[in-house]
Amino acid sequence: MPEAFVHELRVRYGECDPQGIVFNANYLLYFDVAFTELWRAAVGPWQEMVERGVDAVVAETNIRFRAPARFDDELRLKLQIARLGASAITTEIDVLRGDELLIEGWLRHVCVDTGSWQKTELPDWVRTGLRRFATADAER
Repeated sequence: MPEAFVHELRVRYGECDPQGIVFNANYLLYFDVAFTELWRAAVGPWQEMVERGVDAVVAETNIRFRAPARFDDELRLKLQIARLGASAITTEIDVLRGDELLIEGWLRHVCVDTGSWQKTELPDWVRTGLRRFATADAER
């Protein structure tokens, strides 16, 4: 079984809207924070990749809202790499409060050369690190 990466966070007051629920755009921030921590666990600090001439930028995202999170809720973001392509990475993300699924989403990152900002292949050392959190068919 592939390993899922889990990042926990507590909803802060300033992340909520006037209705007292997490403002929808903040879920992209949560996704980014959790993905950065997955990267740190799998590959190492992001800046090390950049110093080697490669970066990864968000090319596409999707969020499905199922139930609201509120101030002071403890959330678990569960991430799995669903696709490791030649130059792109797709990460599925579930946001849970206890066992309740609040949010389903995904991010697609594309690797780029830091000099030209043109798409480039995913380096082998990145691919190898990310496999730890990849589904069995991620490299289909």
